[in-house]
Amino acid sequence: MIRNDIRNVAIIAHVDHGKTTLVDAMLKQSHTFRENQQVEERVLDSNALERERGITILSKNTSIHYKGVKINIVDTPGHADFSGEVERVMMMVNGVLVLVDAAEGPMPQTRFVVQKALEMGHKLIIVVNKIDRPDARLNEVEDEILELLMELNASDDQLMSPVLWCSGRDGTATFDINEPGKDLTPLFETILSHIEPMDVDMEGPMQLLVSSIDYNDYVGRIGIGRIERGTITSGQTVAVTNYHNQMEVKPGKIASLFNIEGLQRIPCDSASAGDIVCFSGIENINIGDTICDPDCVEAHKFVKISEPTVEMTFSVNDSPFSGKDGKYVTSRHLHDRLFRELLKDVSLRVEATSQADTFRVCGRGEMHLSILIETMRREGYEFQVSTPKVLYKTIEGVKCEPVEHLIMDVPDDTTGSIFQSMGNRKGELLHMSAIGNRTRLEFLIPSRGLFGFKSEFLTATKGEGVMSSVFFEYQPYKGDLQRRTTGSLVAFETGEAVTYGLFNAQGRGKLFITPGTMVYQGMVIGECPKNEDINVNVCKTKHLTNTRAAASDEALRLITPKKMSLEECLEFIADDELLEVTPKNIRIRKRILDSELRAKARARDKKV
Repeated sequence: MIRNDIRNVAIIAHVDHGKTTLVDAMLKQSHTFRENQQVEERVLDSNALERERGITILSKNTSIHYKGVKINIVDTPGHADFSGEVERVMMMVNGVLVLVDAAEGPMPQTRFVVQKALEMGHKLIIVVNKIDRPDARLNEVEDEILELLMELNASDDQLMSPVLWCSGRDGTATFDINEPGKDLTPLFETILSHIEPMDVDMEGPMQLLVSSIDYNDYVGRIGIGRIERGTITSGQTVAVTNYHNQMEVKPGKIASLFNIEGLQRIPCDSASAGDIVCFSGIENINIGDTICDPDCVEAHKFVKISEPTVEMTFSVNDSPFSGKDGKYVTSRHLHDRLFRELLKDVSLRVEATSQADTFRVCGRGEMHLSILIETMRREGYEFQVSTPKVLYKTIEGVKCEPVEHLIMDVPDDTTGSIFQSMGNRKGELLHMSAIGNRTRLEFLIPSRGLFGFKSEFLTATKGEGVMSSVFFEYQPYKGDLQRRTTGSLVAFETGEAVTYGLFNAQGRGKLFITPGTMVYQGMVIGECPKNEDINVNVCKTKHLTNTRAAASDEALRLITPKKMSLEECLEFIADDELLEVTPKNIRIRKRILDSELRAKARARDKKV
């Protein structure tokens, strides 16, 4: 049966190319909201971290109605670290809107998501967004998109994909660059005409693939997916299986069923093949599971998610200040929380280690893991994490490491310092081109070469540079790479940092703390410009005497300390350091707190 009343589409693009803003305009122009309803910008970015950072982290489902057709829309993340979200939702849709910035053109993540869409044979609609930018390069960007499709071996049908020119902020779309659009009607019409209706089996035994997971305190876990075959009803008894473990079949029952209408989930009694629905009632449901009719247990094929490339260790906080801020501090709490994250994040890996209080966590990149760390600390967890490290592989007897495709847009006068940094980090230049008064540089660089590079990059480009990267492939090991060229200023004793002690310490390097900050022995309180660690006593007070000197009462002036964000701390920490994370504080510390024991361990390592 052909379902003309439904279309399932995903919006895919590089980060900050305007996916969520375009969805806002589509929701408004389809009259999803009341005329007088107050709606926030980027309404689908409902997570607090998403709103703070201005990025999409989790894929979201919504729907609109146009000319009697329900268009289910999946908004996806643009960051390469969250590409696992993109890969799994591709199974729910029949076509994709590929958004490309009118000035930046196709970027690394654009290539990645388009490649996944082409592999699955989806129909494409090319949307060149932000055409109102003063630096827009409309004709050049159209040519770059065509070149990208040809490089990725798109079929003839995909090469002839329609191209629309949009402004998501203004809510306009047009087929002709020279004729400004009035609304998004051309986009809606193209979705109906170009994305083919689904040919579904309405009478066959029920089959539903779970592509996403949500959680509700009242009903527990909520599965989200597209019905592949048949009809599902509320209260129906079902069987649960998985494509990668088809021998295990578990019974279950659909307690409640919901249709997605706009931003709401509307309870319904039944839904048919082609619909994207939410359901509750099945305990321990996972992404990739198939919900089947008990009389016809048949697992649906699920896409193989790309492997993680970066690992860290999460362990129980054992610093002198442990347990003061956090609500969840034990190894059991940490274990349960990390393994619970696996249920909704398919690109994450968590493994227990030989130490009961330490866990190995693998992800797609530093940002992928830093979002998990930030989420956990906001939930009240207290723990410590190690330096990020890349995951090596042995391929045909050769040690290989992950390599990233890095693209940078930088001012013309800063390219010299960028080339120097890339040389030090084993970067290999692929392409260099001029875009207006800026230069676009493309490199292949080991993933470990990007650790700590972002702050260096922003300094070199005076804050005007834009960079992004995506995993390219595993290549033979590139050789040793120095992670950090600076040392640490380490607190000598436990106590409260005072102005006099900080004044004497600031001559040794750049400080991270202010007067009144509680410190402990072995805590890193600053950065030393030399490649060595220096112990400083920031708790030292001025010796009092009854002798007055002419300059004794002059105020001690402190240089403003550097406030370190979570990402900056992860970039900064060395191999012999840990990052202590609590709901109220982020502290860098040495693994061995005692200065004498630390010196002995360092001497022992040198002998070895």
